[in-house]
Amino acid sequence: MSALQHVSLGAHYVVHLPRPDDFAFWRERARQLIQCDVPPDRVSWVEPGGTGDLFAFEGPSRGEKRLPVPGADAGEVRASKRFMRLARNASVHSDPERFSLLYRVLWRLQSKPGMMQDSVDTDVRRIEELDKEVRRDAHKMHAFVRFRLIEGNEVENEGQEHYVAWFEPDHHIVRREAGFFMRRFANMNWSILTPRGSIHWDGETMREGPSARREDAPAGDPVEALWKSYYASTFNPARLKVGAMLSEMPKKYWKNMPEAELIPQLIAGAQAREAGMVAAGTREVREMPSSLEAIAGGISACRDCPIAECGTRAVMGEGAPGSSLMIVGEQPGDQEDLAGRPFVGPAGQLLDVYLDKAGIDRGASYVTNAVKHFKFVSRGKRRIHQTPQAKEIDTCRWWLEAERKIVQPRVVLALGASAARAMLGRTVSLAKERGRPAPLEDGSELWITAHPSYLLRLDGEARAAQEELFARDLAAVRGRLFELAA
Repeated sequence: MSALQHVSLGAHYVVHLPRPDDFAFWRERARQLIQCDVPPDRVSWVEPGGTGDLFAFEGPSRGEKRLPVPGADAGEVRASKRFMRLARNASVHSDPERFSLLYRVLWRLQSKPGMMQDSVDTDVRRIEELDKEVRRDAHKMHAFVRFRLIEGNEVENEGQEHYVAWFEPDHHIVRREAGFFMRRFANMNWSILTPRGSIHWDGETMREGPSARREDAPAGDPVEALWKSYYASTFNPARLKVGAMLSEMPKKYWKNMPEAELIPQLIAGAQAREAGMVAAGTREVREMPSSLEAIAGGISACRDCPIAECGTRAVMGEGAPGSSLMIVGEQPGDQEDLAGRPFVGPAGQLLDVYLDKAGIDRGASYVTNAVKHFKFVSRGKRRIHQTPQAKEIDTCRWWLEAERKIVQPRVVLALGASAARAMLGRTVSLAKERGRPAPLEDGSELWITAHPSYLLRLDGEARAAQEELFARDLAAVRGRLFELAA
């Protein structure tokens, strides 16, 4: 009896997934079943029993049917890009029906290829909800994981400090988000323990581990007192909105964040502090941070301008103190906000191409933005970039100056008018001031050119002309760096 004949008799199939987050495994089995014309009501998708078991695999139970094998004449399985994008996120949701939902939608796409554009379709709306909840969970993990130093260096690499964090995700995001922390904390030895599995990084290799308990993570370390002191000093009562804060940072995460125990007393004293500030007619005087790590913590807590209320993360610059070149852009974009790193989207990729052509090593430069949060307006599912206002640029200039003071570059390259304003404190004519050095008060030089995102908006001869100017500007900067190094 052929596989298709077997299906026609009403066979029911049970697919056991090796991991609760294994989208690739689901995709291959779903394609196989679709090609054999197995309808959704004849398939059950079973993930490993219990939460946190990243490794268990349950084979077919006695009496269960093996999956049919597609014939040589089986057709291609159709799936839109939008479905695949949403499905990857939805597949790591904790909803036990998610794989059945995904298969049902994939089955329907074979006869209705445009159904993912139907915003009132119940299945489509449910996938969108799962996608949104998973993305929010990932955002919370990026924002609220706090590493603590293990006393005694109880790790395989003797003599190296090891940091451990505890986090309680709502969904199966641990393995998928490992790359973010590997890039963000590449030079640290660390572990993230969760009830849904653990990940460990030794500076070279990422390993997975079983689920953990809260008591497996350290309760605190000597650095926390310093962090709490800094957090309290940057708390701004003038920007306090308790409802918005609780929405962005729900109380369920507070127990894993050392600064959270300060929040009630800071809120309680906020009104009195604000009244005093208003009476004095001045803003609080803050001491400029003395390290890049302190700046990273400070911009995450900063609420001095409305952009921070957009619900995006603060994106810190990348590079080391002592870099000869500091590259300043306008603000993080959609991709930078998601990745937590500057210049990783289309504009950043174009910048990398032209830096390479000019012979400038981005890895040896310090790359940052004038404004640290992504300002946007929502249009459907898209987040559309909005240019920051002069007041917002000027407000965030304090952080940029703190970065420049620590990095101490010999040359600063401002990409676009917003970055130039952040450096000079005034509106700049790009056409008049690009391509030549402007002395800064600390003895360094400012060079101004276009932002690569401007080039991406052009085409034809206009783009070719602007790209030639952009390449010429970068070549001049490279030449100047050579002269200063001689």
